[in-house]
Amino acid sequence: MSEPVLQAMDLGRRHRQGPVDVTVLQGVDLSVSAGESVAIVGASGSGKSSLLHLLAGLDTPTRGRVLWQGQDVAALGAAELGARRNRLLGFVFQFHHLLGEFNAMENAAMPLWVRRMPATEAAESARLSLERVGLGHRLHHRPSELSGGERQRVALARAMVTDPACILADEPTGNLDRQTASEMFDLLKSACLSRGTALVLVTHDDALARRCDRLLRLQQGRLTEA
Repeated sequence: MSEPVLQAMDLGRRHRQGPVDVTVLQGVDLSVSAGESVAIVGASGSGKSSLLHLLAGLDTPTRGRVLWQGQDVAALGAAELGARRNRLLGFVFQFHHLLGEFNAMENAAMPLWVRRMPATEAAESARLSLERVGLGHRLHHRPSELSGGERQRVALARAMVTDPACILADEPTGNLDRQTASEMFDLLKSACLSRGTALVLVTHDDALARRCDRLLRLQQGRLTEA
């Protein structure tokens, strides 16, 4: 059996608020395989985004470990952590986080620029990624010239342009109307299935969550089957 793409083992996180320690996560275990889609639901403030930050190596757990393809994230130096994150993970957020001064193709190429890929090669990869999400005709439009759904599709193209092993999606449809949200989810799921990419989706939308392979609930700091 192949190594899981992403694992959390006995993961815990506490925050200090004045004189009080607030426990956000306690004893979270998670294993995600290649091509698998996992939805995580929970009330606002339940720690869903905190969990994604830990899985992405953007925050440090109070206890436990995060493994990327068997590699303990805590054992990586800052430069190697950033490089591996760039190659292993793609990100889609509720708010697209596109850069307004750059067009769709330039925004989609950003992760490749970060790894210093030659500009012409990065542009071609970005073009192909945008074509896969139906935006081949909008390559040179800036975010202000795109609809909300189109901006999220650019964000998806940016997430997929590096051919990551796993996509981490934090409320990627939360800022869209229901029809556009459904279309966006279809694109996200299809893109992952076609490339064997794992998906960890945080969402408030139970209907979309149930379309994933597994549905988990985060409550009182613990992750359980929903």
